[in-house]
Parts: sequence; C-alpha cells; structure tokens
Amino acid sequence: MSSPPFGGSNEMPAVFPDWSPYPDLDSAARAYLRDPEVALEALFGVLRGASVLCFTLERFVNEVNGVWQEVVVCDGSRLVLWHGEDVAPGDGPAGSMTSSLRVVPLSTITEVGCRRRLTRTSSGQARVDSIDVYLLLSSVDDAVPPPGLAEEEGRAPLRHDALRFGKTLDDGGPGQIARLEEFSRVVASLVGRPTL
Repeated sequence: MSSPPFGGSNEMPAVFPDWSPYPDLDSAARAYLRDPEVALEALFGVLRGASVLCFTLERFVNEVNGVWQEVVVCDGSRLVLWHGEDVAPGDGPAGSMTSSLRVVPLSTITEVGCRRRLTRTSSGQARVDSIDVYLLLSSVDDAVPPPGLAEEEGRAPLRHDALRFGKTLDDGGPGQIARLEEFSRVVASLVGRPTL
C-alpha cells in the first residue's frame, strides 16, 4: 500500500500499515508515515549518526486538521521527537502541514510509567490489549489554566510537562503494543543513569 506524497490526496486508509515488524527507524517510518522524508530529514539532522536505541511511531486522522504524525527516538542520552500535522482549512494554503522537532535530554525525565491492560482469553491466559506510557519531565507545562481556576487558589497551578503514548489492539495491534512497551523499558533503563 503506498501513501500519498505530501500535499497529495486527503483520502487516507482507515487502517495504516503496521510499522512494528520493522526493526530500523528508516524502514518503519517509510512503511507507516505519510511524510517519511520530512520526518527522517528532521530526525537525522539532529541525530547526526547517533545510534537509535529504540523508537515509537504514531499516526491518526484528525477530523479538523487531517493527518497527525509523530516519531519519538531515543539515542541513549536524549529523546528526539518529530511531529507533523496538517494545517486546518483556512489556516494556510491547501496541502500545508507543520513539521516540529523537539529534543528532550534523558536527564530531564523524572519518572517513567507504563500501564498495561490485561484481559483473559477463554483458556484463562492473560493478554495485553492496551498500553499507556508516560514520561514525566522536570520542565513545567506552560498550558494556561482554565478560567477561574487560578483566581480561586490565588496562584496558577504548576504541572510538570509529560509525554504520553498509547496503543491498543484496535489502534496499532499487538505488535505496536509490544514495541511501545519495549520503548518504555529501554527509556526506563536509562533514566537516572549517567549519560554517555
């Protein structure tokens, strides 16, 4: 199945190809993302030959903006995040998208959490049917509090920034669930250790 190039048709398949069988970032991105060249150029421009220890990918169709894509790569000392999103109609020329890059040092991750939801098969065996992963950062979330909340307490609430990822059997399948769990374990094994 081929993906339309950037600026191409807005018709997207309901189910995207599975990236989980691909062990390397390049192949997985080319199999899964609509705009792999944009993502890989941005990511490799920052990685500059650094080893990719683990990665996770996400893509979905947003009813307002169109396609939303994300790649998160861990190279042992930092997370490199690429995010691509179609621009909402009226906010730019037809076919426009944003491409954003963020680098997060692993030293700023204060907590890694992984929650798996298990179901029992008819034989009684436990099976993972969804996974939620969060990485709590030492930076503060700059989101504006809802109106009235800050005034009631006399100050604006401070919340730590967090990165959140999730996969289910319906959204990603068992392969992507396993790959996201592997991603969380690799990152968790590096947090708190001296960086290279």
